[in-house]
Amino acid sequence: MMTTRRTILGAALAGAAAFRLAPARAAAPEQATIALGVGGKPLLYYLPLTIAEQKGFFQEQGLNVTINDFGGGAKSLQALIGGSVDVVTGAYEHTIRMQAKGQPIQAVIELGRFPGIVLGVKKDLAGEIKSPADLAGRKVGVTAPGSSTNFFVNYLMAKAGADPQQAAFIGVGAGLSAVASMQQGEIEAIANLDPVISKLEADDAIAILADTRTEEGTKEIFGGSNPAAVVYLKTDFIEANPNTVQALVNAFKQALDWLATASPDDVVATVPEAYYLGDRDLYLRAVAASKETYSQTGIIPPDGMQSAYNMLQQFDPELASAEIDLGKTFTDRFVVAAG
Repeated sequence: MMTTRRTILGAALAGAAAFRLAPARAAAPEQATIALGVGGKPLLYYLPLTIAEQKGFFQEQGLNVTINDFGGGAKSLQALIGGSVDVVTGAYEHTIRMQAKGQPIQAVIELGRFPGIVLGVKKDLAGEIKSPADLAGRKVGVTAPGSSTNFFVNYLMAKAGADPQQAAFIGVGAGLSAVASMQQGEIEAIANLDPVISKLEADDAIAILADTRTEEGTKEIFGGSNPAAVVYLKTDFIEANPNTVQALVNAFKQALDWLATASPDDVVATVPEAYYLGDRDLYLRAVAASKETYSQTGIIPPDGMQSAYNMLQQFDPELASAEIDLGKTFTDRFVVAAG
């Protein structure tokens, strides 16, 4: 076969792309075996985690990562504070709330720049529940009480002039259990993410009240950007294990870079079939709809941190009087080093 200049150039470009997808391996991790907590791993909110796992990016960085999937983000946070996991992929808001409680944790890379959370109501109740304020006295399904889905509804209710404590929040998980809870009438409204929301929409089971799967929807609700999933750890772990943290961030950055150019079909071919919720085509559409939610840089912008803080202050009285240093909730040094 004749080798042409175009062939050589194409190979060079492919090699360059592969190089960009593979950050330099960090120095030997101080702790190579890592326990990671997540609340609802099959959710598209946490897709970068599954990509890092399935594509072998953790192993490339010298890490052996055991993933513990909990019912919601609040439970994975509890596991971190309790010491049963070393690192969490979870909502950025937890870094703010824990600082107020005197338990410092810090995010080291942003995975999602929009929350991707959707609030929907049971279709036959759409005439009664027209606003988040109408959720007072209603049963609202969230991934787990105290998780980002719960915070989202709290914020929307407070913003609408209602008391979030008047709603009954019920943990329904992040998969088929959440779908079944709505379909069986166990809840009257739901705050969840894709593919759960796309499944309920396809079944014509819900009417949408609020949607943060797009930049436009996020700005309409929060007035600006609002960081979503991040990777966070206790600050003392970060200080004691910088090489381990760098290796983790390298792997997650590699996953974000892969997602930036991957097609929905590439994603569907990579994740476990159980993620489809029994409908591959629906999952494919959900992936396509969620593509813009993922972080493009891995770095949380200052206005995003402020937006999250402002949201929490709307309904969390503890934060109304607390002095929060947002600069301590996220460090970009590992993302910058990952390149």
